[in-house]
Amino acid sequence: MKGLRKITPYVPGEQPNYPAMIKLNTNENPYPPAPKVADTLKDFDVEQLKRYSSIDNLALKNALGAKHQLSPEHFLIGNGSDEVLAFCFLAFFNSSDPLLFPDITYGFYKVWADLFQVPFKELPLNDQFEIVIDDYKQLNGGIIIANPNAPTGLFKPLSEIEYLLKENPEVIVIIDEAYIDFARCSAVTLLDSYPNLIIIQTFSKSSSLAGLRVGYAIGNPDYIQIAESIKSSFNPYSVDMLAEKLAVAAVEDSAYYKEITQKICTTRDWFSKNITNFGFSTLVSKTNFVLLTHPNLNMNELYHYLETKDVFVRYFPKIERLNNYLRVSIGTQVEMEKVSQLLHDYVINDHE
Repeated sequence: MKGLRKITPYVPGEQPNYPAMIKLNTNENPYPPAPKVADTLKDFDVEQLKRYSSIDNLALKNALGAKHQLSPEHFLIGNGSDEVLAFCFLAFFNSSDPLLFPDITYGFYKVWADLFQVPFKELPLNDQFEIVIDDYKQLNGGIIIANPNAPTGLFKPLSEIEYLLKENPEVIVIIDEAYIDFARCSAVTLLDSYPNLIIIQTFSKSSSLAGLRVGYAIGNPDYIQIAESIKSSFNPYSVDMLAEKLAVAAVEDSAYYKEITQKICTTRDWFSKNITNFGFSTLVSKTNFVLLTHPNLNMNELYHYLETKDVFVRYFPKIERLNNYLRVSIGTQVEMEKVSQLLHDYVINDHE
C-alpha cells in the first residue's frame, strides 16, 4: 500500500493493576500529590469545562516564572514532557547534520528522530555507563542529553554541561531534566549565559502527577516562541484546564514536594547500600530509581520471580549492555524494605 509510514514505537513500562502490588517499573512517585493539589481538585468548578482551555497557559507560566525567577516567555507548556520534547524536535532539529544523543538513554529520542526524519547518531556510554562529553565535539545538528540520565541514573555536573554548551554554540542543546529534583542542581542557572540551551522538566516524577500529563520547556524566549508555533500548528489546546490548575497548585506547594523528595532520596540510598549485603551492586543514582545487578544471578529470571510476588520492576532485554541489570523505581521505605527482603531471600534460599 502506498504512503504508509513504518516505525518502531517506544515501549513504555507495563501498567499492572493488582490490589497488593508494589509497582516499581515506571519511576512514578510513591507518595500522593501535594495537599494543595487535592484541595484544588475538590474545589474545581466543573461548569468551567464547557469552555476551551487556555491557549497561552499563562497561569502556569507565571507560577513557574516565580519558581525559577524567569519571565513567562521562557516557558513552553505541553501535555507531558514527551509532547514538549516532540515539539522541540520539530522546532530545533531541522538540519542535515546528525542529532547526537547517548546510545543508552530515554528510548523516545530515537523514536522521535525516526518519526520526524531527523538524522541522528548514537554515541556510546563508556564502560562505567557515563556520558562522555568530549564525544559531542563533532559535527552535529543538535544535541539532547538526559541529566540525570535514564535508565542509568547517573548525573553530569553543571561544569560539564557548560562545557558542552560552549563547544556547541551554533546548535540547540536540550538537557532533559525529568529527574532533576532528585539531583538538586538544574541547568536553569546557565540560561542567561547560553541562549542555545533548552531545558525540559516534568510534573510526572517529583511532583507525583504522572497521570496529569503536564511538562514544560525552559529556554531563550526567541527559541521558545519557535516551539510555541509548532504547538499552535499541532494542538494549541494540548494542556487541559483542570491539568493546568492542578499543576499551578503543585508549583505553589513546594515545601511538601521538598519533603517527599528527601524521603525518596533517603530510601534510595538506604536500599542501594542494604542490598550490597547480599551481593547486589547499583550505579550511583541521582534519580528516583536505581540500576542494579548481581554477579551470580540472571536478571531475567529475577525479574520474573519478582513478578510472581507482585513486584514490578523494569528489564531491558533488547539493550545488550543492560540485559543483566534491573531498573528499580524507589517506593516508600516500607515497600523497599519488602523488596530488599525478597532479594535477600532469593539469593539465600534459591541461589546460595
